[in-house]
Amino acid sequence: MPSSPKLYKPRTAASQPDPCRRMAAMAACLVIGIGGFIFGSIQNSGYNCKYSNPKSVSVIWDRDGSIISNGYSDMEAKRYKVMGFVGIQTGFASFGRRRSLRQTWFPSDHQELGRLEEATGLVFRFVIGKTTDQSKMSQLRKEIAEYDDFLLLDIQEEYSKLPYKTLAYFKAAYALYDAEFYVKADDDIYLRPDRLSLLLSKERSHSQTYIGCMKKGPVFTDPKLKWYEPLSNLLGKEYFLHAYGPIYALSADVVASLFALRNDSFRMFSNEDVTIGAWMLAMNVKHENIHLLCVPKCTTTSIAVWDIPKCSGLCGPEKKLLELHATDICSKSPTESSEDF
Repeated sequence: MPSSPKLYKPRTAASQPDPCRRMAAMAACLVIGIGGFIFGSIQNSGYNCKYSNPKSVSVIWDRDGSIISNGYSDMEAKRYKVMGFVGIQTGFASFGRRRSLRQTWFPSDHQELGRLEEATGLVFRFVIGKTTDQSKMSQLRKEIAEYDDFLLLDIQEEYSKLPYKTLAYFKAAYALYDAEFYVKADDDIYLRPDRLSLLLSKERSHSQTYIGCMKKGPVFTDPKLKWYEPLSNLLGKEYFLHAYGPIYALSADVVASLFALRNDSFRMFSNEDVTIGAWMLAMNVKHENIHLLCVPKCTTTSIAVWDIPKCSGLCGPEKKLLELHATDICSKSPTESSEDF
């Protein structure tokens, strides 16, 4: 702490002011000194407050299969109680998407993000794995230092391994947070957190719930078939109901079962949404089909907006996210009753 500024210079005896003036000068010095100390303390506490409770956390798996956290968090061993954890799946090539999201529904400011989480009961984090490319890892570390809004997984970030990343995400989220629901969402959709909160807070009689915009798909994947082919072209195949990949939610009991799985105990399909859907059949969950999770434009009741069926997410998401947020119907329309869900 710098010393208080001196308000006067030493004088000779002939030039000394009278005692009253000397006392007044000393009192002024004391007041300014105390004021400077208080101001400095406020400044320091404000700086420390910003990062006193880190939001980003790095999760690794111990040799015995248990999950431990390290690196960017002070979470220790306790699980934080929340209504829902929302993991925004992202990758190393998606900085532009994250930038657009932070300018729209996902606040970039620590305090604003905290207020959103407090208001909705939902925790929001970007979810990403790791890479051997040290340049990309360096850029990620800079982004973490600036925004502090990540859940980092100890798994290689590869598109071909999305089912493995998804399972790792649910296990990590369950280990860190005691949530009623765990949401998987992609970084190229426009989301209304307030409406998602209403959907998840509904009373449900079934403890094992799988919420999403449901579709039917083949049990066994065929490389000759495209995901967007009409169902009429696929007659004669075996089908089951599962959620579109851009966003879906699993209840705590379902994720607890996933958490207990060994990584090699269930079959992995090439598509992550098909993989999760197949596992849900094995668990005999209750499917909750919510079309408001997959609408192509904002409405007064939409929860998640993306360009279905043209794109698996928004087409040109970096620009489209900003365009949608600029419209009142997307960003400012009031939250409707949960009866609309």
